[in-house]
Amino acid sequence: MHRFHGLYGVTDSQLQPDDRILIETVEQALMGGMKILQYRDKSLDNGKRLRQAGALKVLCHHYQAMLIINDDIELAMDVEADGVHLGQQDENLASARERLGDYAMIGISCENSLEKAKAAVEQGANYIAFGKFFPSRTKPDAKNADLSILSEARQMFDLPIVAIGGITMENASDVITAGANMVAVVNNLFAAQNIRERSESFMALFNDNSPEHNNSPEHNNSRKAV
Repeated sequence: MHRFHGLYGVTDSQLQPDDRILIETVEQALMGGMKILQYRDKSLDNGKRLRQAGALKVLCHHYQAMLIINDDIELAMDVEADGVHLGQQDENLASARERLGDYAMIGISCENSLEKAKAAVEQGANYIAFGKFFPSRTKPDAKNADLSILSEARQMFDLPIVAIGGITMENASDVITAGANMVAVVNNLFAAQNIRERSESFMALFNDNSPEHNNSPEHNNSRKAV
């Protein structure tokens, strides 16, 4: 299974209010098969953020998973994370690439815009994200996106696509069928009673033999390289 495929967990400082809970809950998700974690903490406690991100980097790599830092290029550099996820208001991608290097994974939030996705692709993004698709507790005011944007993006761009915004076990199949390579999940993962089982359930939706996987950009690229 390639790295940009499956469950993309996103941390939440309210659901994971201290170091112990953060590490325990993330490890449960990793044990369930999650391969990508985005560390998101909007607080101004730089010491806490550095400590937590460093611990998560070690934990993720133990489980052969990637750690992506939300918005903060400096923090990504400090802990030598695998990459950074940028919003439309963050430092531009070209600057991030220059600072983080060629091997960093850089994702861009494209909201509900194929034009923003096109610009991100042209600037060298490694993956593009769309959403929100459903009512979201984390970002209730985010712009709504239609599922059709996923299938359109799949046809237009040769990059992995992540869907975010109110995704649950009940609706994840809809975005996967529409074209998402990854589902970004916050509450429905880290507020679950059994996080490991929930992670396993999300990962089970991504079957290696499914048409969605066989048509994915990285899968196609790997076949071309043979």
